[in-house]
Amino acid sequence: MTTALITGANKGIGYETARQLAARGITVLVAARDKDLGQAAAGKLKAEGAQAHFVQLDVTDEDSIARAATWIDAEFGSLDILINNAGIGGFVDGDNKPSSTTLATLRKVYETNVFGVVAVTNAVLPLLRRAPAARIVNVSSEVGSIALMTDPESPMWPMAAIPYPSSKTALNMITAMYAKELWDTPIKVNAANPGYTATDLNGNTGFRTPTQGAEPSVHLATLPADGPSGQLWGHHMVGDVEYGPLPW
Repeated sequence: MTTALITGANKGIGYETARQLAARGITVLVAARDKDLGQAAAGKLKAEGAQAHFVQLDVTDEDSIARAATWIDAEFGSLDILINNAGIGGFVDGDNKPSSTTLATLRKVYETNVFGVVAVTNAVLPLLRRAPAARIVNVSSEVGSIALMTDPESPMWPMAAIPYPSSKTALNMITAMYAKELWDTPIKVNAANPGYTATDLNGNTGFRTPTQGAEPSVHLATLPADGPSGQLWGHHMVGDVEYGPLPW
């Protein structure tokens, strides 16, 4: 049995990621903060034939994370895939420019998008090490790419906000550091760029669907033994290539 834990899996890209993995015969652990929403999502997947289980998990609550890891250990003994999908958008301070950014906003965004990823990964890493060849996928964004954000020809050039983009830049470095630590193991660690996907995070303004947004995560979660590690990989907004590596 192959098991996958997806945080923030009750809706949007997280739910669609769980659905696509389940369609491949993978048992999906639908992690969500809200019990009712999480159970409803897992129930919907089960009704479609998936092997799905709800796991109550708040990535900003260390006790919640510890309980989830203990439950997974007791039920399955190991974990094959971790997808750190849970994330929140950048809240607007003033005119949304760096000089208007408040520390309160930064702390709120980083608590989920950065600290939560480290907390969850560290809690389940012993379970991932027990799997034959585990995969860790951190759902990042092209707006976390310093190269793209500082290129005047890039669609990201007009963006000036700090909270969300910098949280994804931090997440990219976190991805690279875990990939280095686990370089000599069968575990592969990569960051996924879903592209500008219509979700609650952006008021459903994205031009990609959750089905499309989940594709990079599913690809990285099911990499073969000769697949890459330590990459930002996913949708390309411009150019002739739809999917592939992106610059850090």
